Amino acid sequence: MDAFIWVLSTACFTVSASKSSMRLRFLLGLLLAGRCAFAQSEEPTREQLQRALNEQHHVLADWAGLNHYGSDDSEIKPPKPGENRVVFLGDEITENWGSGNMPFFPGKPYINRGIARQVTPQLLVRFRQDVIDLKPTVVVIQGGGNDVAGLMGGGTEEMMADQVMSMVELAKANGIRVVLASLTPVCDCYTRQTRRHQPGRINEMNGWLKEYAQKSGSVYLDYFAALSVGGELKKEYTDDGVLPNEKGYAVMAPLAEQAIAKALAQKEAR
Repeated sequence: MDAFIWVLSTACFTVSASKSSMRLRFLLGLLLAGRCAFAQSEEPTREQLQRALNEQHHVLADWAGLNHYGSDDSEIKPPKPGENRVVFLGDEITENWGSGNMPFFPGKPYINRGIARQVTPQLLVRFRQDVIDLKPTVVVIQGGGNDVAGLMGGGTEEMMADQVMSMVELAKANGIRVVLASLTPVCDCYTRQTRRHQPGRINEMNGWLKEYAQKSGSVYLDYFAALSVGGELKKEYTDDGVLPNEKGYAVMAPLAEQAIAKALAQKEAR
């Protein structure tokens, strides 16, 4: 029995039991998008599709991830006088930062608010809860790679740009300085990644981010140039061709610090 048909039938039974046709249609759409993404590289196994189904059930329950950090956010006190709090908002590239032996900016008032597999519309929905309400001086926005990969269906550059512009406008309206991080490069070092994470689209989005950062008075954080060689992610900086490893984060950390310092200097100059 084809693995996709098996998981699809499981999804139909599970969701129909709740008598929610809208949820059923949405779940099937997500599964079909996942099927298409897998088809670009290799035929998915039953286990891979089951994992994808489990992940999408979680998305249905809390699409934007508002419960992910909700209770933690409520426990965070306002910044101390003179404290330059920084929130890092992003996807798995942000969330994984500090999960290994390299800590996430030890001793710094920096807060990690990354959630794996998120796209820019989800970042926008939780922007007030996970950024504005924490009262940071600076926000580092990192996202868009999953939009390019089509994890939640197709996302055009224009659609991604709309989400980023809305986040920047929200930040500025609340007196928060903005650092816009580039999309990071990928490579086919281990498995075929460039079919889903198309380098041309990554470059196009980075070009827009750089231009918009200048236009909006934000700081552009160029991870791409530091992590790539010949337009591809250096093999030494990744273990799968997409996500940075500890060596990759070691390269990214001082760049983030420089961008934050630049954003703070712009604030003081006003």
